[in-house]
Amino acid sequence: QVQLLESGGGLVQPGGSLRLSCVASGNIVSINHMGWTRGSQREKVAQIFSSGETIYADSVKGRFTISLDNAKNTVYLQMNSLKLEDTDVYYCTGQIQVEYSYGDYWGRGTRVTVSS
Repeated sequence: QVQLLESGGGLVQPGGSLRLSCVASGNIVSINHMGWTRGSQREKVAQIFSSGETIYADSVKGRFTISLDNAKNTVYLQMNSLKLEDTDVYYCTGQIQVEYSYGDYWGRGTRVTVSS
């Protein structure tokens, strides 16, 4: 129904920056919200609603920025001032409606490694 494809992960030094991207593909009718989680416990990192409202985890406030391009069905996560503790696998999530179904989706993940 819907596939989420992440990109942009990699190796970066502390204090550096990365931008993650996630493209949603399929016969998409609408996106209610999309976001990013990380780790085995799927810690919520950032979320953006169709209204433009955003929510951030306290640990990333002031450093990460989430944005949504509705025309491209793409969500981004700009990560600045990266710390060692940001190292993890980041997963794209979305609540998305297609022609005859509706549900929650997630990607396979992209790894972010912050190392000196």
